[in-house]
Amino acid sequence: MKGIIFNLAEEVLTQAHGSEVWDSILERAGVDGAYTSLGSYADQELIALVRAASEITGIEDATVVRQVGEGAMPLLAQRYPLFFTPHTSTRAFVLTVNEIIHPEVRKLYPGADAPEFDFDTSDADVLVLGYRSSRRLCALAEGFIAGAARHYGEVADMEQVQCMNDGAASCVIVCRFRPAAVV
Repeated sequence: MKGIIFNLAEEVLTQAHGSEVWDSILERAGVDGAYTSLGSYADQELIALVRAASEITGIEDATVVRQVGEGAMPLLAQRYPLFFTPHTSTRAFVLTVNEIIHPEVRKLYPGADAPEFDFDTSDADVLVLGYRSSRRLCALAEGFIAGAARHYGEVADMEQVQCMNDGAASCVIVCRFRPAAVV
């Protein structure tokens, strides 16, 4: 797994819980925490960080992963605005993941192993997203979608109707997007 994911996890978890908690997560996970964005690291190291974060914060593993994905989107939008600015909605943005975003990710981070997505767009009000990855980090995809929705002033209502973590061949996430409530 590319170091950019570890860097984002550090930024998001530090922002949410403080640098002392991040240091405790590193210690509990038994890792040194020196990640370069272009470096490659074992998937198990991220899993160890997530488990440690879960144990320390009392938040379930999948929720930690979702929070990392959601919290990462503002950071990614700031660093890579060209991925975001051509779009005015979450749906339009998400539909670019295979043709634009992941090919660019592979250019920026050689050797990146991005998940595979497929989309059912037959209903204009619903986006059905299929997710496949040996990492089974569908919660990260959900977090990214929720973070993208926030970026576009929307809320993503998601229901995962099939999950690789439950033995399915792929995950299926049904997404509906609506405007965020004005506060």
